[in-house]
Amino acid sequence: MNFHIQLNNLLRIIIVFLVCFCVTGCVSSNMSDLEQQVSVIMSRPGGGIDPIPEIKPYAAYVYESGKSGARNPFKRFYIQEQSIALEKRQGPVDDGLTEEMRNEIQNRNREELERFELDGLRMVGTLQNEENNWGIVIDPNGIVHRVRTGNYLGLNIGKITSIAEEEIEVREIIKDSSGRYEERMATLPLVE
Repeated sequence: MNFHIQLNNLLRIIIVFLVCFCVTGCVSSNMSDLEQQVSVIMSRPGGGIDPIPEIKPYAAYVYESGKSGARNPFKRFYIQEQSIALEKRQGPVDDGLTEEMRNEIQNRNREELERFELDGLRMVGTLQNEENNWGIVIDPNGIVHRVRTGNYLGLNIGKITSIAEEEIEVREIIKDSSGRYEERMATLPLVE
């Protein structure tokens, strides 16, 4: 047993000696090689800087939809062009749209909640003060929106007609299989 203790002490002494030897080798004060290399680098003549590349002038692009046959990006995509073509050939087509409905489809910007199906939206509450009554709606991405009467939501041009504590009433404009538009009432119930 005494032999094992002496062996362990001897190993510790050897390890300490090796560590000290390695550390003194790393901390040598001879830096002449490094100083010589730095002086060689510093004695080289400096080089010139490459010139800045020439900036090409902006070339404006004029969009002409008739030449490429592509869809005009400035027309609303949810208005069917074939119904416009039929109207030009046969006169006005009875598509079931009133003038008010036609204005709602054509003459307004789409709102944020019109990107989602009505079934994907959830009403979670209401807010009200003396002047306004708002509905609180969560979209499928989990983002909370505040809506009021007159706002639009859903894919079928759904206009909010009333907001109550238990539901939001929405009037949608849908197109049936014959190509006629009609109004349909839908509700967005409060989710507990």
